[in-house]
Amino acid sequence: MTQPDLVIFDCDGVLVDSEPITNALLREDLGARGLALSTHEIEKYFVGGTMTGVAAEAARMGADIPANWVDLIYVEMHRRLALGTPIIEGVEGVMDQLDAAGIPYCVGSNGSLEKMQITLGQHPSLQDRLAGKLYSAHVLGTAKPEPDMFLKAAADHGIAPASVAVIDDATAGCIAARRAGMQAFGYAALDDGARLKAEGSTVFHSMHDLHRLLDL
Repeated sequence: MTQPDLVIFDCDGVLVDSEPITNALLREDLGARGLALSTHEIEKYFVGGTMTGVAAEAARMGADIPANWVDLIYVEMHRRLALGTPIIEGVEGVMDQLDAAGIPYCVGSNGSLEKMQITLGQHPSLQDRLAGKLYSAHVLGTAKPEPDMFLKAAADHGIAPASVAVIDDATAGCIAARRAGMQAFGYAALDDGARLKAEGSTVFHSMHDLHRLLDL
C-alpha cells in the first residue's frame, strides 16, 4: 500500500492489551452461568464483537443470561481494566511515524467511550494523542462488522475510503474495512492470522512491522 491519508486503529488488542483481561472475565462469568468454554473458544466466538452480541450468543449456547447482564459485566470489566491494562508494544512508535509523516489517525472501536477512557487513560502518550479522536459503536449506534463507523471517520476527515488503512485484530474489523472499501491490516500477535487473512486483510505479527506496510 502507498501511504494512507488516514489510519483507523481498533482499541482493544491493537492499542491496549485488554483482551486477556476481558476474556478471562467472560470465561469466569459464563462458566458460572452454565457455559464452560476454553480461552480459545472465548476468543473464537466473542472477540471483536459487542457485549450485547456476546449476551445473545451465550444465551443461545445455553448460558443463563439475565436481562441486565451487559450492565453487570461492564461494571466488573471496567473495575478489572482499571487495575492495569498494558499498552501494545511498539504502537507508540507507529504513531510517532504517522505524526512525522503528517498522517492523521483515530480509533474505531465496538467498545464504549468509558472503557476506552479507562484503558487509554492509563497511558498519557495514547490519551493525549487520541483526545477527540475516538469513535465508539455505543455512541454511533452501529458496530463492526458494519462499515458505518469507518465511513463516518473517513468522512469527518474528508478522506476517500480507498485511502484509509484500518488496523484491527478481529475479523469483525477486517470485514468492516472490506465493506467500507478500505485496506485492512490484521494484527495477529498470537497466531498465524489465517482468520484475518481470510477476510482480505494484510496480516502482520509485530507493530514494528507496520511502518513498512504503511510505507512510512
